[in-house]
Amino acid sequence: MKYMLLIHVDPSFDGLSEWSRDDFKTMIEYMHELDRDLRDSGELLESNGLGGPGAARTIRAQADGSAGVTDGLRGEGRDALIGYWVVDVASPERAVEIATRVSATPGPGGAPVNQPVELHPIGEAPEV
Repeated sequence: MKYMLLIHVDPSFDGLSEWSRDDFKTMIEYMHELDRDLRDSGELLESNGLGGPGAARTIRAQADGSAGVTDGLRGEGRDALIGYWVVDVASPERAVEIATRVSATPGPGGAPVNQPVELHPIGEAPEV
C-alpha cells in the first residue's frame, strides 16, 4: 500500500530562523534517521524537503494557452507544502505509525512539535 505523507507550514514561514542552530541540527538529524530507517526497511520510495513559501510560484494556463505565472502561493492564508514522503507499507496502521513519527519531529529545546501530517493513500490509475 502506497501513501504520501505531507507536512505544511504557515505562509509566513521563514526557514526556521527563530530556531537555534543546535535545535535545527537536532531536527535534521531526526529526519535523516527517519529516512534511513525507512530506506533500510524498504518502505521509503521518495522524500524531500521543499523551498519555503517565498520560493513558490503558481502557474495557471490561460485561455490562449500561455502560462500565467504568479510569485507566491495559490491563495491568501493557505498553508504551504514544505515536505513529503512517499512510502510503500504493509498496512494503513504502519502508515499511521510513520506519520506519527514525522509529527513528533523535535523542535526548540528538543520538544516534539507535534505538527499535523496529512496521510493520502496513493491509488492505481483507473483503466480507460
